[in-house]
Amino acid sequence: MNKKIAIIGSGNIGLSLAKGLVKADFAKAIDITLTRRNIDHLKPFADAGFVVSNNNKEAVAKADVVILAVLPQQLNTVLDEIQTSIVPAKHLVISVISGVSCAAVREKLGEDVEVIRVMPNTAIAIGQSMTCMASDNASAENIADVTKMFETVGSVVKINEDLMTSATALCACGIAFFLRAIRAASQGGVEIGFHADEALKMAVQTAKGAADLLLLHGTHPESEIDKVTSPKGCTIAGLNEMEHNGFSSSLIKGIKLSALKAGNLYTKES
Repeated sequence: MNKKIAIIGSGNIGLSLAKGLVKADFAKAIDITLTRRNIDHLKPFADAGFVVSNNNKEAVAKADVVILAVLPQQLNTVLDEIQTSIVPAKHLVISVISGVSCAAVREKLGEDVEVIRVMPNTAIAIGQSMTCMASDNASAENIADVTKMFETVGSVVKINEDLMTSATALCACGIAFFLRAIRAASQGGVEIGFHADEALKMAVQTAKGAADLLLLHGTHPESEIDKVTSPKGCTIAGLNEMEHNGFSSSLIKGIKLSALKAGNLYTKES
């Protein structure tokens, strides 16, 4: 991509994406402008060759791709600020802001502006994000470019925009759910005799191995579970005890409740 990119609001997500794009040779640091009110925080990035600025309007004017990564409560101010610098025929706008629809961004910037809504999760920091993406007006070419862009920091799935609240629960909140499961497994490890640091390391690597089995083999969890469960064995005994205590149903209920809460947040923010 030989386009200039402006990341407006360079917090954790914006900076992680900037690093990923350069690391994957998707873009050069000199072609990425990072904006923040206090640019002192961006000194390491300036030293690494990125352009840093506290002038959003100017950054947008010089860019082809504009990534909005500010807090939801700052968005309207930023959109009002950059509106006169947006040229629909030139600019592609990407929003990573929770709860803000593509239509809401266009309402401020102009109905002809192509907007793609993207939701990474915190694993973007290590290039392992599960990123969901939606748009109601972007071209196939821009969708393909943005997919490649976010594939530099993990996996990407294109979904309908009305599923963004559900994606928040499964992918963004989901990080916390899986982390809590790992924590519980490590606590079980302590109960059966391991030191806390050993138990955590063992639980983390076991969870990573389980996820990689599914990713690399393309299999269903139950087929991998079948390989571990023998008749009258210890694995099936443990699994059934967990299920009797609501392991799967509590996870399903938690995801459903998180999706419901995410939907309510969207309503309040829009």
